[in-house]
Amino acid sequence: MAWSIDLNCDMGESFGAWKMGQDEEILPYVTSANIACGFHAGDPATMRKTVAAAIRHGVALGAHPGLPDLAGFGRRNMDISPEHAYDIVVVQVGALAGVAASQGGRLRHVKAHGALYNMAAGNAELAAAIAQAVHDVDPSLVLYALASSVQVDAARSAGLTVAQEVFADRTYQSDGSLTPRKQPNAMIEDPDASIRQVLRMIKDGKVGTVQGADIDVDADTLCIHGDQPGAVVFAKAIRKALEAEGITVGFGKS
Repeated sequence: MAWSIDLNCDMGESFGAWKMGQDEEILPYVTSANIACGFHAGDPATMRKTVAAAIRHGVALGAHPGLPDLAGFGRRNMDISPEHAYDIVVVQVGALAGVAASQGGRLRHVKAHGALYNMAAGNAELAAAIAQAVHDVDPSLVLYALASSVQVDAARSAGLTVAQEVFADRTYQSDGSLTPRKQPNAMIEDPDASIRQVLRMIKDGKVGTVQGADIDVDADTLCIHGDQPGAVVFAKAIRKALEAEGITVGFGKS
């Protein structure tokens, strides 16, 4: 059987003089970049520079819209309506599309960030609003969504191509959600443990949960967090392991 996987990374999350992540170092190992659009992180100059760097490395451009919460880095839940979610996604995706065009590029996908992503994974109305916003900006855009979540269904209902996303450096709950970051076992910090999880998700369609059971997952795209300590080591090790297993790295499934 032939396997393939897209490797995506959240980036462009610096702001002003404050630097977040190791974007330039990670770009050689990934195939898609999810670029912050200024609401949870990023600023116009960072957006432009990150887009240009991704283009230089031949990495697909994606918008990474988040909640309007710079102080909380978009990781704090907010009580927003579907209409508000629609508006902030339209504005952010549209802004990054303009930046991409200015650098001779074009957006390929959209992935919600942080709390907005996790809220949409379990809230059908919020998921539908995000999917509709993406469709209304550009129906050819691919929506990245947590595998097996309601956001997958929302994307398909809106007529979008969806890429089901799995995570290399996060642990899972029995309902398919990610373990909240405030819990001590939320992040996988051992590259070998991460690689074992990644290979099972791609080849077997299974992932272990913190409760000890396995759940089914469809893996179209794999996220590596660029703000995690040792992110470059993770990205390099995972890319090497995938290629050693004969797994094609790149966006191909839908």
